[in-house]
Amino acid sequence: MHGRPRRPDKPEDAAAAEAKAAKLRDLQAQVLHNHHSRTYTKEALGLSFKLLEINPEAYTAWNYRKLAFQHNIGELSEPEAIKSAIDDELRVVEVALRQNPKSYGAWYHRKWLLNQKLAPVDFKREFGLLDKLLKVDARNFHGWNYRRFLARFMGVPEEEELKYTMDKISDNFSNYSAWHNRSILLSNLLIKQSKGFESKQKIFSEEFELVTQALFTDPSDQSGWFYHLWLLAQTSSPENPQLIASWPSNGSNLSLSSLSSICCYSLKEGILPIVLYFNEPVKGLSSSSVSLNSDLVVSKNIQWRPLSVTDSGHSNCWVTYLEVSNLECNSLQQFSVEVSITNSDEIVSRSGSNYNCPVHFSFTFELSNNDSTAKDIDPIHELISWDFSEPLLSHVNPSCICFEQLKITNSLVHKESNWHLERLSDEIDLFRELHDDNSKFAKLTLARLLLACAAIKSRGSSLVERKGYCEESLGLFNDLIDLDPSHKRYYEDERSLVLMDQLTCDMEAFKKYCSVKALPKLAPLNHVQLCRLSLTRIGFAERLLWVQMLDLTHNNLRSIEGLEALQQLVCLNLGNNQISSFTALEPLTKIISLKVLDLSCNEIGTHPIDTTRYICPSPFSHRVEACEAFEECRKKNINVEEFWDAILFFKHVNLVQLCLEGNAVTNKENLRTLVVTLNPSLKWLDGKFVH
Repeated sequence: MHGRPRRPDKPEDAAAAEAKAAKLRDLQAQVLHNHHSRTYTKEALGLSFKLLEINPEAYTAWNYRKLAFQHNIGELSEPEAIKSAIDDELRVVEVALRQNPKSYGAWYHRKWLLNQKLAPVDFKREFGLLDKLLKVDARNFHGWNYRRFLARFMGVPEEEELKYTMDKISDNFSNYSAWHNRSILLSNLLIKQSKGFESKQKIFSEEFELVTQALFTDPSDQSGWFYHLWLLAQTSSPENPQLIASWPSNGSNLSLSSLSSICCYSLKEGILPIVLYFNEPVKGLSSSSVSLNSDLVVSKNIQWRPLSVTDSGHSNCWVTYLEVSNLECNSLQQFSVEVSITNSDEIVSRSGSNYNCPVHFSFTFELSNNDSTAKDIDPIHELISWDFSEPLLSHVNPSCICFEQLKITNSLVHKESNWHLERLSDEIDLFRELHDDNSKFAKLTLARLLLACAAIKSRGSSLVERKGYCEESLGLFNDLIDLDPSHKRYYEDERSLVLMDQLTCDMEAFKKYCSVKALPKLAPLNHVQLCRLSLTRIGFAERLLWVQMLDLTHNNLRSIEGLEALQQLVCLNLGNNQISSFTALEPLTKIISLKVLDLSCNEIGTHPIDTTRYICPSPFSHRVEACEAFEECRKKNINVEEFWDAILFFKHVNLVQLCLEGNAVTNKENLRTLVVTLNPSLKWLDGKFVH
């Protein structure tokens, strides 16, 4: 319960706890016996009630009562008897909630009972129960969740529920759950364009005024700050998802070896990736929502895949792979590809907004007879060296790329909103007045406001003006790292995003980090060095889709999420960072062109208990090919239980050159055997020739 101090245990408390535990064990054994034997008598139900009265978190007891209820209710026919059985179950829930008002099992059981719809619901009783509980703890999110359930169940207008949140906020500005419920209700009302909620500008202006009162009343309370963050996200983002970058870029010409074209290394494998990058995660890309026309024979059932490390189905970045391996070219031949996205109800954001910004772009690629006959010969036949002393050719655009081609043309991008900028500017002025050097919330909100303005400016042509916003926000994040060390990593990640934005926002600023790397039998590779910048994460990957050789050494990277979008990446150097496990490298398994990887001097294997290894699913739930990899390693006497994360990583990459030295994991027996077994194409490991 909020605000209740803990008191130290007394000797008699330990004895009471032991007696309670013994009683619980006895009750649990009896309930489990009844559950397994399907005994649903009154006495058996009484035992489950006693168990739940002491421990409302006994999920098996709740499930047992559900089965018992379904069994016993089938023997009843009189409405009064059915209602009496339901009331008995509701009373059991109420007793459990007195013991623990935040019991997941109890609240779920109550919802389940009402959803059976076996008798009329006494809504007065239900809302009365909620009022009592919310008076004890106004921020009990279980209670608020149940209120939303009841409102939907009985069809309470969302406008009425919005008024209820206002009443609760007026009673106490610190009621985070009320603010949260208000954000959900407002989102629904605005999407539906309900009466009085047609104008987002009017509604959000009123909401900004409301939350500002709360913030200035008690600047130390978190609730209002989080609601302000939600409002900021609604104000600074376009209403509908938009395509902000693509690869290949519009008008580009690709080849494997022509010096006058952009190198596309994957053509050697007979594959041409097409990447679409959106400003927010979307789902619904398919052959019907994205039209692909070419003088190639393109399958009608072309598949678009989300390049996301999660399985939600939503992703900022989507890719499809054109098969060009079956083309027969007697001489140099050029092929064209056109990609079109029209207004589509199929492409939907997480918030439920549809894509409504038509886009069309085209590109060409060249194939010759030499390309098609050299598929089994890897051009990377010499050890790639990462020379830090090489001067960068800042006066040359990388590999014939016009930097502006990376973006979808401004006419197709969300226009600057004068109201958005005016509103955000007013908020910035307001928070500068709230001058408190020790208020982390004020500094963080001001930094986010500045970055929101910078994001809006980036959609137009005000690149110079936006730099001031970024510089000021960088200073604020540096202050926050010192002011609030417990959240240091979060502030470092946010600062890294601002640095990435500054470096990549226009070609003139970015040129000094770019060069062209020549390799034998290949067109020059686009080379980018982002070293010694204290980066902890990757951002603005949509501006790096053209990069083929990336040097990120001597940073503080703990995550490389975002690099999966770089489908042209051939060489990657992550040396001297803070990568702690092979699971952190999962984004690299989605890059089909990756051949050279340097992981030297990271922290893989350093931590005896590395929780990041267990973020990904258990090996036993992976696909068949992963299981085959486990069997292959067992035949080599490799401890699969110890190396399962390494096996899953190396099974899904096809490297020619790898460096792991300087990681604690290299001291483990059989790691080298594992790597060579799963990567038969590997030529160099830690600078030494493998075969």
